[in-house]
Amino acid sequence: MLLTYLLIQIGYTFWLKNLIIFDVLIIAGGFILRVYAGAFAINVHMNVWFLLCVISLALFLAVGKRRAELAFLQETASQHRKTLSFYSNDLLDSYLSMFANSTWLVYALFTFFAPPPIVGTAPLLAKLPLTVAGISKWLMATVPFVIYGIMRYLSIVYQGERAESPEKVILSDWPLLATIVLWGLAVVFILYGIKV
Repeated sequence: MLLTYLLIQIGYTFWLKNLIIFDVLIIAGGFILRVYAGAFAINVHMNVWFLLCVISLALFLAVGKRRAELAFLQETASQHRKTLSFYSNDLLDSYLSMFANSTWLVYALFTFFAPPPIVGTAPLLAKLPLTVAGISKWLMATVPFVIYGIMRYLSIVYQGERAESPEKVILSDWPLLATIVLWGLAVVFILYGIKV
């Protein structure tokens, strides 16, 4: 995985960053390889729906980065990055819309088809009748957090400069950070339960 990641980064640095669409695919590919590396490290099989979530989110973040650069740099965009001269606002808006929708929709499908947690659900949730064929669907309760997070990130993308670095956005935007923390707490509560 490290060798693949290194080769992709070298290819991006010297060639692929100048090819429209490939520049975005390579950025997204880096995110995906990191997830695969984590799965290999802990020896876990990745659910296909989870993998599709990662792919959609990675493409959404990569296109958002390009759209933010275009919005911020405007007339000087092509001097900053060669491929920005080939992207139009409308094209990037279409890509953003496509990947924003696929991200939350695939996440919703992932939560619907996720197997029941091995460790059991929280005692309170186990007593409530929100099951279909004996399989808990409580992870679906986290979908609104994902939808809000995507909508919040989109609003930041259109502000320009702030979205050039997704990790800085996540760590500096309090509403987005709070959404991620609440989502994480909800997932932990649903999967591992809180003994009451």
